[in-house]
Amino acid sequence: MRQEGFRWTSGGGRRRAWRIIAEPLGRAESGEALGAAAFALDVTEAEETRDTLRRHVEGHDETLNHLADAVAIFGPSKRLAYHNTAFQQLFGIDPAWLDDRPTHAELLDRLRQRRQLPERDDYPAWKAHELEFYGATEAAPDDSWSLPDGRTLRVVRQPHPLGGVLLLFSDITGELDLRSRYNAQIQVQRATLDKLNDAVAVFGSDGRLRLHNEAFETFWGVTADQLGEASDFDSLAELCKRTAPDAALWLGLKARVADPDPESRVAVSGETRTEDGRLAAWQTRPLPDGATLVAFADVTARRELEQALTEREAALRESQELKRQFVGSVSYELRTPLTTIVGYSELLEAQGLLDERTRQHAGAIRVAANQLARSIDDVLDMAQIDAGEMDLSLGDVQVCDVLEQCAERVRARVEGRGGVVEVVCPDKIGAVRADQKRLVQALDHLLDNAARSISEGGRVTLEAARGVGETRFRVTDTGHGIPYHLQAHVFDRYIQRERGGPGVALALVKALIELHGGWAELESEPGRGASFILHLPHDIQPAAAHPELGLELQEGRA
Repeated sequence: MRQEGFRWTSGGGRRRAWRIIAEPLGRAESGEALGAAAFALDVTEAEETRDTLRRHVEGHDETLNHLADAVAIFGPSKRLAYHNTAFQQLFGIDPAWLDDRPTHAELLDRLRQRRQLPERDDYPAWKAHELEFYGATEAAPDDSWSLPDGRTLRVVRQPHPLGGVLLLFSDITGELDLRSRYNAQIQVQRATLDKLNDAVAVFGSDGRLRLHNEAFETFWGVTADQLGEASDFDSLAELCKRTAPDAALWLGLKARVADPDPESRVAVSGETRTEDGRLAAWQTRPLPDGATLVAFADVTARRELEQALTEREAALRESQELKRQFVGSVSYELRTPLTTIVGYSELLEAQGLLDERTRQHAGAIRVAANQLARSIDDVLDMAQIDAGEMDLSLGDVQVCDVLEQCAERVRARVEGRGGVVEVVCPDKIGAVRADQKRLVQALDHLLDNAARSISEGGRVTLEAARGVGETRFRVTDTGHGIPYHLQAHVFDRYIQRERGGPGVALALVKALIELHGGWAELESEPGRGASFILHLPHDIQPAAAHPELGLELQEGRA
């Protein structure tokens, strides 16, 4: 019987492979064996080639196992010949089942059962189409599978050199999501730019126009096709030079767009004139990706408005100065005749040469003249405050003493109307830091206003109270009150009021208290009297704000 064997031998510093064959020579007539012939074949080259192929296959398999893409190779018999680790992990299939070398059709059925194939209306037809690729000579176009679990796979099919099919699967879910978000962001950017009034263009580091809005086309009078044909910044500049031929402008912009030097990639701005008389403001901004944003805006109307406002401001300042000079001049001019009128009226009353009725008329003249003089002083004080020229002489003012003095001056008038004056001042209230002259002036105006409003049986109350960080002075009357529609304007100047007519008295009260850093307020219900409250802070900062500006902030906190 023929026998074969295989042996490796070493000789001459080299290993050699031998295939040994023993062949029987036959038998004699007596039936005995005549012996055997043996010989050896040198198969070293074949074995070395086989070993090299084995190592190559192992290395190939090891390389494929390190790929992130899933690889599956089906042989000519349509059975799974190889799969890498990524393939098993991508679909989560039992490795033992894959080691049994299922057919391509069995694998598709298994994946369909696990809902890891695209949903198809006619699965048998789709499956047959997938299996038609065996025997193809060229790679099929890339395909994509949208799986029920939300993943998207890119599928590559190509013929295997040894027969069969090689399949590559790539999970591109993240890539598609990133691309979708990128495209959405680009669309948002374009839509945002198109909503801008400024003409905006974005240039890449290579000087090519990447992005522009509709306002850019309108501003320069070019079309989208013309901009698309402009291959670089120079070409686009030639289009725009028809509107703004300033060569230095475009040379400077090119340096900001194309020069990679960090000193050139800085934000700059400027203005230029166009051929049609517009004033164009421009600015550049370097972007993080090496691109540069260039924006243009038509500021012609803005500059004209600024110029008009500047001229108006100058005119207002001049008119304010003229008004102050006029008020001061007229007021001082009125003082001389008023002083004469007051003096002569007092003289006539004192001589006793007049009958009672005429003496009353002289007294009325004196009272009216004094009231007019007081109004003139108010106007002068208000003008001084407006000019920022009134300085406070701060000191410690005894609150109760001031209230008694103010009440005493108005008591005769109130009692002459059949009313009473009441002072409410706690003994512990002590002193307050203020300008006594101006504080008394403000209280006198409020008491005068209250005295005019009461009638028989009325009451005027002057009180003070200490609060948190402030002292409050309140002047209350039981008169007819102030209508709601007039309360918001009671501190305005020269406004016709039902109480006292037009004037600046209450406006001056407000200004004097604000000059102390405080604020004034009104509480009134029509038909039930009114209360004017002065809030005087303990920490007075008279230079903190213009006297006309502090009230709104304080009222907002009330």
